[in-house]
Amino acid sequence: MGRKFFVGGNWKCNGTTEEVKKIVSMLNDAQVPSGDVVDVVVSPPFVFLPLVQSSLRSDFHVAAQNCWVRKGGAFTGEVSAEMLVNLGIPWVIIGHSERRSLLNESSEFIGDKVAYALSQGLKVIACVGETLEQRESGSTLEVVSAQTKAIADKIPSWDNVVLAYEPVWAIGTGKVATPAQAQEVHAELRKWLHNNVSAEVAGSVRIIYGGSVNGANCKELAGQPDLDGFLVGGASLKPEFVDIIKSAM
Repeated sequence: MGRKFFVGGNWKCNGTTEEVKKIVSMLNDAQVPSGDVVDVVVSPPFVFLPLVQSSLRSDFHVAAQNCWVRKGGAFTGEVSAEMLVNLGIPWVIIGHSERRSLLNESSEFIGDKVAYALSQGLKVIACVGETLEQRESGSTLEVVSAQTKAIADKIPSWDNVVLAYEPVWAIGTGKVATPAQAQEVHAELRKWLHNNVSAEVAGSVRIIYGGSVNGANCKELAGQPDLDGFLVGGASLKPEFVDIIKSAM
């Protein structure tokens, strides 16, 4: 397969300066697999990006949690891809379910954001996932395929994209997709990429799982053949994030 494991930590809207320093210190002291085994990327709130970027160990990387859909200008409250590049931030998360549901970002808008971020040299963690209602109605695969298509239609290359499958019903709820449920969707997403983009992209793109991942369930999830890592929420603020990184082994 040759796909390197990927563990992202999404800190969401959490933290003070002192709390962020403690998390960084914990990560800096952690004994984890080397960078040729796992990519580790943490995503603090915008205001802490420079602090984390300057103090985090060099084998871990930093991501922004969002960026604007085009070049900066009169867009109060937004942060442009160019600004992130200027700060030396290599990654950005786009399309997280909280952006889709709370801020009504459409799949087309997210596709545009992914394309623009890539065009400016950022690497993107692009999120897809279904709600509980959609899962219970049997439309999971239809939903995540449509969300993936909205991205695929806008980008010329998948080289700098990690696709994150995040079932909305499992984010912050304590519920987690079973390893079989996660594997099923990951395999279908890979099949979709094979049929609609290329066999090469389907084989190389990392598809990671997010949704109440923790130190207790990460090892079994990591053992699924089409699951290439995690996008971790609440647990990324805790010491167990180190255990999740170690599940790459």
